[in-house]
Amino acid sequence: MKAAAQSELYRLLPSVDEILRFEDVAKRIGADGRSAVTAAARDVLTNLRAEIANGSLDEQRLRFAIDGIGDAIERQLRKELTPSLRPVINAAGVILHTNLGRAPLSRAALEHSREVSVGYSNLEFDLEAGERGKRDIHVNRLFSRLLSSVDREVSTVVVNNNAAAVMLALNSLAEGGEVIVSRGELVEIGGSFRIPDVMSKSQASLCEVGTTNRTRIVDYEKAINERTRLLLRVHRSNFQIVGFTESPSLEELVALGKARGIPVMEDLGSGALFDLREVGIAQEPTIADSLRAGVDIVTYSGDKLLGGPQAGMLSGRKDLVAKIRSNPMFRALRVDKLIYGALEATLLSYVREDYDAIPALRFMRTPLEAIRKRADALARELTKQSSRLAVTVTEARTAIGGGSAPGATIPTFVLAVTFDGFSAHQLADALRRAETPIIVRVEDERVMLDLRTVFPEQDAQLLAALVNLAQQ
Repeated sequence: MKAAAQSELYRLLPSVDEILRFEDVAKRIGADGRSAVTAAARDVLTNLRAEIANGSLDEQRLRFAIDGIGDAIERQLRKELTPSLRPVINAAGVILHTNLGRAPLSRAALEHSREVSVGYSNLEFDLEAGERGKRDIHVNRLFSRLLSSVDREVSTVVVNNNAAAVMLALNSLAEGGEVIVSRGELVEIGGSFRIPDVMSKSQASLCEVGTTNRTRIVDYEKAINERTRLLLRVHRSNFQIVGFTESPSLEELVALGKARGIPVMEDLGSGALFDLREVGIAQEPTIADSLRAGVDIVTYSGDKLLGGPQAGMLSGRKDLVAKIRSNPMFRALRVDKLIYGALEATLLSYVREDYDAIPALRFMRTPLEAIRKRADALARELTKQSSRLAVTVTEARTAIGGGSAPGATIPTFVLAVTFDGFSAHQLADALRRAETPIIVRVEDERVMLDLRTVFPEQDAQLLAALVNLAQQ
């Protein structure tokens, strides 16, 4: 398009002020605010100018676009003002899916958070004494009860995640000194965060002992010197080392610590209050297991095996926890009333032994036959409603996920779906773009929908999404 013709088109464009006086646009100002509507108008005008510049608009099309500028602004507003954080259906077969928010919260956790957040609460107010209190008490009392089998007094404080808990503990207990850890435990967690990096930020020095696959108790003993402040065990929560391996038992490490007067800290990572042996997973220690073995400080997550909100807990010797709590860094890392509300409600479910109230545990505990019945019912209905869908029910395994119980899986049944005219990846993409996005996995050119990680009340949405695609 010639420059002169383009200039004529640019002159047809209304100004932002003119657009804001359009009747349908002016109404949007009352609903969405002048600032948001003005920004949307500018965005629409920018898009129109770009289309003029690349020659895709002539005068007739431009006048048509200007007539519909109110609708374009409405679409832009919805795009900008609609939350990008959305609920999804997890049919991928990973219970603690890090990318999907890890542990779903229980209804009790959500309700209690709402109760203590819509108004005021006694977060840091002692109602009996009528004076300032500490926010720790709301969950410390419950952790003490749940860890009572340890047979010694245990205290717990809460920060915003487990990486923060590790850094706070190292800074509080080993700043300026050395922390001894096996080379086979220098793990990298999600987002490229590595234990040596966390330790460096804590102002403690790393002393590596042993080799990647073999570390003995004598390696720790030889490394102890006047600067040693902690013996650290890092649980391999997101990987396994197999084959020619060796590592000292926790009891050996504790005995060495006691003999040399050095505290032992264990970063459990996931941190289970529920014994996973009940669902066939034997290699994942509980928090109580570590404390019973004599570990002085244990750090662990709230939104993994515990099944609560994102948080990092430090449980252990009362004097060491008090020292950690007195660290000025604790205030920077502490959590708010929403987290305390959700965490308190989650722990109360443990106290009541109502494990199925916690979604992550309920998914693990759901009987295999119950999953098969749901899968069979959905397969029958899908086959009945569309001849384009080929659906079979097949056995599979659900991963625990979230850097928990590496390699551990639970038996499940999945819907294996193929769709005439779509490849498996095309079908997976289409489901991900559904009104409520559905996240699946693809295996052997089939879409796999694992019902162990799908709430039963979401089965109807799965059915509707697949049928809608088949009818397009």
